[in-house]
Amino acid sequence: MAQYLMAIDAGTGSVRAVIFDTDGKQLCVAQQEWAHKEDPRYPGSMDFDWTHNWGLAAQCVREVLRESGINPTEIAAIATTSMREGIVLYDEGGKEIWACANVDARSTDEVIQLQKISQGLENEIYLPSGQTFALGALPRILWVKNHLPEIYEKTKTVTMFNDWLIAKLTGLLTAEPSNGCTTGIFDLSKRDWLPEIAEKCGLKSDIFPPVYESGTVIGEVSRECAARTGLAEGTPVVTGGGDAQLGCVGVGLVEPNQGAIFGGSFWQFEFNTDEAKTDPACRVRVNCHAVPGLWQYEALAFYPGLIMRWYRDAFCQWEKAEAEKTDVDPYNLMNAEAAKIPPGCYGMLCTFSDVMDFIHWKHAAPSFINFSINPDKFNKYTFYRALMENAALVTKGNVELVSELTGKRLDSVIFASGASKSPIWCQILSDVLGIPVKVPKVKEATALGAAITAGIGVGIYHNLSDTAKELVRWDAEYQPNMENHKIYSEIYINWRNIYKDSLELTNQKLTTPMWAAPGL
Repeated sequence: MAQYLMAIDAGTGSVRAVIFDTDGKQLCVAQQEWAHKEDPRYPGSMDFDWTHNWGLAAQCVREVLRESGINPTEIAAIATTSMREGIVLYDEGGKEIWACANVDARSTDEVIQLQKISQGLENEIYLPSGQTFALGALPRILWVKNHLPEIYEKTKTVTMFNDWLIAKLTGLLTAEPSNGCTTGIFDLSKRDWLPEIAEKCGLKSDIFPPVYESGTVIGEVSRECAARTGLAEGTPVVTGGGDAQLGCVGVGLVEPNQGAIFGGSFWQFEFNTDEAKTDPACRVRVNCHAVPGLWQYEALAFYPGLIMRWYRDAFCQWEKAEAEKTDVDPYNLMNAEAAKIPPGCYGMLCTFSDVMDFIHWKHAAPSFINFSINPDKFNKYTFYRALMENAALVTKGNVELVSELTGKRLDSVIFASGASKSPIWCQILSDVLGIPVKVPKVKEATALGAAITAGIGVGIYHNLSDTAKELVRWDAEYQPNMENHKIYSEIYINWRNIYKDSLELTNQKLTTPMWAAPGL
């Protein structure tokens, strides 16, 4: 009987179910967009609706089984992956009682409260964990304690979203290092919880589930889940991991000193290291890789994918309507026009995400600057291309920051996820960085990484690193245009200076930041 592997991926902007064959070929995907709403009572909040969102996830599973025509009994194993940082709290019976998505920023007062415990507490937590208060779970759990004490008292377990998917599939509450470490309550070197951190913050230290490395069989699809999703009861469920880390597995980024950029809702630059070593200045995040014995420096660009969706929906109604008629992606129509705009967008720049500064992370107000009222030059496609260039400029800053820390320079970089489907964006990235950009055939690299871990769990594959290198296939390699690189290198200097001044306006409260870490 044929065998297939399934990945369920809970991203920031959507959830999807993807089926692969055992050669790593993507056969079918079903996706549903979702949003995480702000509770108007709590500015900066980003609630996660576990009831509605599990319904969307189950719908994706049913759809991908139906569209693929694959018998559920032929699914050899399932693994899950998700956005990092989002947390779910459970009561004693394993029922969800509170959850927030990844960049929930409601806990400003709690960060201030934590800082009052000790001026150096955040640095002290960062050194073993690689995390600050910016995205970690500590301020959020403290917020629940302060604002929802009845929920806090009932809390018996905390997990990440990929663990939540496993719980919905099997009824079991577990964790794994690549996403669990993003809580900031985790010891990088030991790849396990560090409850002493919770104790220092005045929080429960006994709410952490057992940790299993990626590729471990956790349990089986329950009868209840089978009825909801169409999966076969008893199908093995395997530990997956965080989206960026499994994305690295899916593109073969499984050895020290390799680098990759994942262009999704966020853009993540990942650089592999065989040392669990953090940055004394606390500027860059450090995570456990899904591959045992490896860790990763990570530098994030906020929202490039979400910004593109906003721009499409706000300004490109014609392209969306035309795409409906012709059955093409509206971004393809937008890309064709953006390709006619010269590098540098006639000198126009924009400020959205900033280069990473994990310990003091704030983004200036979104803006476009240095354009004239000339519709021939500055039309909507010029602004669209400027957004593409901005994402690449932020990434250049992040790559240079990690290079400064490690003393290593990349001679090429892998580019995957949604943005890598755009040839013009790939070329812009290569031109800005001045190095070749390699794009894998499987754009759903995170899902492929999850499928590989599923196959490891049930013995279809025997070694995570070797399998990842064997299964990765390349779609294209973009060589930098060095003339364009020269242009972008000059623009980058201007962009850093403009961003610095834009951020100062935000610091003076004259403008509203695109996003600021709690407490800033």
